[in-house]
Formats: sequence, structure tokens, C-alpha cells
Amino acid sequence: MIYEGKAITVKEIEGGIAQLDFDLQGESVNKFNRLTIEELHAATDALKAQKKLKGLVITSSKDSFIVGADITEFTDLFAGSEEDLIANSLNANAIFSAVEDLPFPTVTAINGMALGGGFEMCLATDYRVMAPKAKVGLPEVKLGIFPGFGGTVRLSRLVGVDNAVEWICGGTENRADAALKTGAVDAIVEPAKLVEAAVAIINQCNEGKLDYEARREEKKGKIKLNAMESMMAFEISKAFVGGKAGKNYPAPVEAIKVMQKHAGLTRDKAVEVEAKGFAKMAKTNVAACLVGLFLNDQALKKKAKAWEKEASEVKLAAVLGAGIMGGGVAYQSALKGTPIIMKDIAQEGITLGLNEAKKQLVKRVDKGKMDAGKMADVLNSITPTLNYGDFKNVDLVVEAVVENPKVKDAVLRETEDHIREDAILTSNTSTISIDLLAKNLKRPENFCGMHFFNPVHMMPLVEVIRGAKTSDRAIATTVAYAKAMGKTPIVVKDCPGFLVNRVLFPYFGGFIGLVRDGADFQHVDKVMEKFGWPMGPAYLLDVVGMDTGKHAGAVMADGFPDRMKHEGTTAIDVMFDNNRYGQKNEKGFYRYELDRKGKQKKVVDEETYKLLEPVVQGKNDFSDEDIIARMMLPLCLETVRCLEDGIVEAPADADMGLIFGIGFPPFRGGALRYIDDMGADKFVELADKFADLGPLYHPTEKLREMAKTGEKFFG
Repeated sequence: MIYEGKAITVKEIEGGIAQLDFDLQGESVNKFNRLTIEELHAATDALKAQKKLKGLVITSSKDSFIVGADITEFTDLFAGSEEDLIANSLNANAIFSAVEDLPFPTVTAINGMALGGGFEMCLATDYRVMAPKAKVGLPEVKLGIFPGFGGTVRLSRLVGVDNAVEWICGGTENRADAALKTGAVDAIVEPAKLVEAAVAIINQCNEGKLDYEARREEKKGKIKLNAMESMMAFEISKAFVGGKAGKNYPAPVEAIKVMQKHAGLTRDKAVEVEAKGFAKMAKTNVAACLVGLFLNDQALKKKAKAWEKEASEVKLAAVLGAGIMGGGVAYQSALKGTPIIMKDIAQEGITLGLNEAKKQLVKRVDKGKMDAGKMADVLNSITPTLNYGDFKNVDLVVEAVVENPKVKDAVLRETEDHIREDAILTSNTSTISIDLLAKNLKRPENFCGMHFFNPVHMMPLVEVIRGAKTSDRAIATTVAYAKAMGKTPIVVKDCPGFLVNRVLFPYFGGFIGLVRDGADFQHVDKVMEKFGWPMGPAYLLDVVGMDTGKHAGAVMADGFPDRMKHEGTTAIDVMFDNNRYGQKNEKGFYRYELDRKGKQKKVVDEETYKLLEPVVQGKNDFSDEDIIARMMLPLCLETVRCLEDGIVEAPADADMGLIFGIGFPPFRGGALRYIDDMGADKFVELADKFADLGPLYHPTEKLREMAKTGEKFFG
């Protein structure tokens, strides 16, 4: 044994060739935490001290190779000074460079995922062989940073500027065929033969058939472009990537600027440029928010995993009410491997539901994500029916009929009579109280909410709603089923609107107030889109549907009359009363026309302004800051109330719910993180400035206390 640690072992395997193996003890995956980096340093020193070695193969004993840096260490690391961050990167780079400079040929055998620092490790060796199902990439931009262990330096010299920009700025996970095509790896080999292939490459190097030193010098040298080619490559990339990433996500463009700066430098100077750029990005609020999101997501996954242990198995599911929503649920369940019965009372509904599933499957086939045989398998996993024939075999039912308490009550009671006593019954309701729907059920302990968001195949969130009598088994089974469908479940307590709609409608309340006070709805949309929302509030209402908005708004007003009841006629009422339901009938705040690709595009409609005249009191040119404050304060304050009322268990649940459910700008981290970043004292001060607008803008006593003590939602 040449070296033995808790994450790395090094031993000689054959003919003077050593194997450095990553196998982090006590973890299911390998990652670059402080321990692993320290051991890589010690292992490299041990390798350098060996006199007779002829080569090194780097392997992993886990299913993945190395999934990247240990992101749980980022919060403390990024809180340090820029100088400390630069020093940290240069320290790691010195170790990676020591691997690159070993006095014999080196090959990495990539058996599974090699991402971020894991792929940068691979890039430090002379050659790379890769299993067909493995993936490689540098996804750091998704955390608001870019590679900091030499990735921008080595990849740009290995695969060329264009490919490096695409991989680094897109943060993509690349399959073996793509990696081979660009030259990021040298061969694709079956997993069992990876080490054998790596040894064969080392032998060819030692026989003089492969010039590993020339290849190494190329990787350590300058980028091979003349001044004009370099300028063209980088300037075009900056313009293109900047247009796609937008101003709110600076890391992709900064990565290109860093590559441009170090293009004419050799490795050791180039990594210094990268380290400075990395530190600059790590200190941005965007990085803090995106790292926070990653950790929140991990916390959610951990909770779901804990629930899964208590879950009953769902071998067969059912959805009641076909239509677009039911069809979406059936498609997602069947696609992810849980067969499902789709029941409706009319053949038209069944046809609509099957067409929805078929439409999504055809798209997958067209994009090459699925072949016709697999499409047929998925469709065959959906059993359409007009009766309850096979419901005795169903483990979990999703009721997805019209959003009307009387209709839902009748359907749920009828269904309960046709399913087994241990089957779980759920309602896909967006606003109706679970306790109200449970009132007439014989087994309320087996009943909970399972709120999907539209369109089901795209929206990642499912709210699992616990009623007063819901059992842990019902919650656990529903959470496990949501996860099996590829969704992110968040468990919330019952209340009008649950988490997402309860928080969304105060946001719409802010919008209604702005229009009433003379703001131009188009200006409000533009300001909120610039702030980071995928669409402004008027456009969002058109997408949601004015009928849905009106109905849900009434439920919220009944539930929270002190702050969600609106006096007189609102802008939403005007649109609804004039049959302007939004995209569904091609006119709402905007008109909708089909573009050349057959997609709906919004068009300004002057008639909207005439219709709104009776509800507008005067004309006001609001500043962008005032628009943002009047929109965001109600949303954030309602999120605080949801946390205080115990509707959600933790700040992470609330923030992730808003990001996954309504597209809260990810780079801002969520509503509670937004308050933290502003400071509770400044936030309360801002809210008090708008206090005359009513209770929607009044902070809770607990938040005022936090403002005084400097407490944060995220420590």
C-alpha cells in the first residue's frame, strides 16, 4: 500500500502502475470536502516519493466517480474574505497541478457521474476513459459561480473555446458520446474494462506510441488562437451567453471573461486569474442565494426520504376526472412507472385526458427522448374507464374534478365506497379546505390533499396537505407517490389556499391596488419581469385564467377577510365580467395570437385600458422601487404568516414552495431569504411606509421582534 486514508487509497496494481482510488468512508458518494483535498495532497506526495512507478490510474469505488465539491462547506467558505477564497482555490489548484505534473503518464477511469471538482480532477490527468452511461460536466454556474479548481483553464485548452464556453456556461451534464466527440475524453469503455483500458494507454505511453508529455504541455500552455481569433471567439460568446443568462445571473459571462483573460497565459498564471474570478463570484448575493437553494432542496429531499420509510406501496393509482389536469397526472404517473386508472363520467373527458397524455408523449418521441415502443408502453399503463370496476385494486386515488366543494364532496364519498379500506384518497384542490372535504368521509385518516400545479409535466411542486384527521401513513404514502412521479413534495397544513395560493393572492392584491391607484399594468409587468419573475402579474393572471383567479380570490377573501377582501370592483372583476379569461379564450389583460410556430404570443390590447377606466382612481407614475415594494411586501409578509401559523414546518419549505410553485426568482433565494438579505429591520421600515394601504402591508409582531434583535430566518 502506497497510501491509505479515509477517502483515498493508493496501491500498486501491476507492472509498476499505481491505482489511486476514491472511496469516501461513511458517504454514499465521493465529493471534494476538506478531508478529500487534504488526502489528495498527501497521496500525491506519496506517489512522487515512489522511484519505480510507470503510471497512475485514478478510479472510484462508488457508483459515481466524484459528484463535485461538498456544497455543505460552501456557506462557511463563501462567508470568508475574497483573499481567503483566492488562497483556498490556489491551494486546491496546487494539489491538482501536482497530479498533472507527476513524472509518469496518468489516466482517469470515469465509471459514473464526474461533475464540478470531480470532472476537474479528471481534467488534471493526461487521458480519460469513460463508461457509456457515465456523465461529465461543470455545473457550477447553477450555484452562481464557475469552476475554481482549474476547470476553465484545462477545459478551454483541451476542447477549444467554443466547446468550453458551451459546457461551462450551460452547466450541462454531458453524455459519453458528446464528451468523446469534443475531445474531453479519449475512449468509451464498458465499466468492467475501464482499468484495463487505462493500463493499456499507460503502456502505450511508456512504449512511445503515445506522447503524453506533448499532450500535457498543450493542456498547460496558452490557448492556441491568434489575437483576432481570440477576440472574435470571446466577444461573440459574451454577447450570446449574456443574452441568454440575463443580468441577474452574472456567472456565465464572468466565466467567459476569465477565460479571455487567461487565454494567453500558461497554467500557473492562468489558475491565478481563475481563482480571482471565482472568489469575486462566490462573494455575490446570487451565489449565496443559489447555494442556499441547493441546501434547502437537499433538506426537502431528506424530509421526503424520512416519510418514504413509513409509506405504503403504490403499485396502482387512479385519477378521477380526466380532462387536461387528470390527463397530465395520468401521463406523469405512467411515464415514471406507476400504472394508473383514469376515470371520468363522460367519454369526452376520457378522450381529452388521453389526448393530453398522447400530446406529451409525441413531444418526447419528436425530441428523441423516447422511441415509439416506449410511448406505447406508457399509454398502455393508462387504463381509461367510465366506472369503478377495478378500483378495489387501487392503492391511491387522486381526485381531480372541478374546483367546487359540492361536486368534490359527492365524488369523494362515492369513491370511498369503491376502494379498499386501506387505500389512500387524495384531492387535487388548489384552495378548498381539506378538513371541509373530509367532513363527510368515513375514513378521514386516509384522506389528504395532493395539489399538482399546471402544467403537471413541467411544474416540479406537489403540495401534500394534511388535514386535522389525516394519518402519518396517508401523508407518507402520498409523499412517496409524488416522489415516484418525479415531483418535489412539500407537506403543508390545511388552510385556505395552503401555502402557494395563500401567498400568491396577496401578491395579486398588491397588483390590484397598483392598477386602482393609476399604475399602467404593462409597466408593472415589465418591472416585475426585470426583478426576476418569469412573467409579470397581469400576464400571470392571463395564464392562470381569470375565472380561476376570481374563484380562488373569493376563497382567500372568505378565509382571510381582514387583508384579502377587496372593496368595490377590482381589475380582475372587470376582466372576468367582460369574459376576458386570459389565454384560454385569447383575451385578458392582453390579447393572444398564434405566432408562426403555432404558439400563443401576447399582444397589447388598447380595449383593456378603456375597460379598466371605471376602477382606476387617477393616474400615477410609480417608480420601479415603489412598484416592487407594493408587489413584494404582501407576498413576503404572507409567507412569514404561513411560517408563524405552522402551515409550513421550516423557512426552507416556504422558500422552495414559492420557487417551485410560482417561479419566485431563484437568484433571490425565496421570500424569507429576500427579507434576510434586506434585513428584517429595513423590511419592516419599508412595510411601515406603506401601512396606509391596509393589513396586507402590516408586519406581524414576531417579525417586528426579529427586526429589533437582528434575527434571521436562515441563520
